[in-house]
Amino acid sequence: MSWESLLALCGYAFVTSVTPGPSNFMLLASGANFGFARSLPQVLGITAGFKALLLGMGLGLGALLAAFPPLHVGLKVAGGGYLLYLAWRIATSRAMAGPDGAAAGAGAAGRPLTFLESAAFQWINPKAWVVAATAMAVHASPDAPVSSAVVISAAFALVNLPSVSAWAAFGLLLRGFLSDPVRLKCFNLAMGALLAATLWPLVA
Repeated sequence: MSWESLLALCGYAFVTSVTPGPSNFMLLASGANFGFARSLPQVLGITAGFKALLLGMGLGLGALLAAFPPLHVGLKVAGGGYLLYLAWRIATSRAMAGPDGAAAGAGAAGRPLTFLESAAFQWINPKAWVVAATAMAVHASPDAPVSSAVVISAAFALVNLPSVSAWAAFGLLLRGFLSDPVRLKCFNLAMGALLAATLWPLVA
């Protein structure tokens, strides 16, 4: 891959990683409710899970789904259902967690997603599938599919990690403002609604 192509790939990775989507909305809510340190496994899981998805796409997963449409439909249904469950979890959280993980106020603080949960979520994340398919269609080399898939996934991992971390960090900055229970409730309801709304492209 030429330097020009690599720069174009990194630019695409940055734009798609830093713009709003299911994972970033969840990180914003997690940073606000649990702080940056407790959201870090979720950050790392997003990067690792998406890198694995890119590798899978580069090694023929997309062709497999195209060959078996029921499998693709099942993946969409499972992804949509889990995304709605996560939206409900965020919307019903009513108390921030302190540094030790205990609720700082009245109500249930819940917990952030684990590394494995956030990594697995990338495989049913509608935005992740669109980004991965486009990245492979535009930047993968037909003459070297495996090596180009490795390069693309590595480039995305390097760009994705700081990009999604910024969402958790921004959530952390909001903790002071959201220390008021009413503001926190409204914020979590809004984050849950925005996360559920990311299903629209999948439904449409």
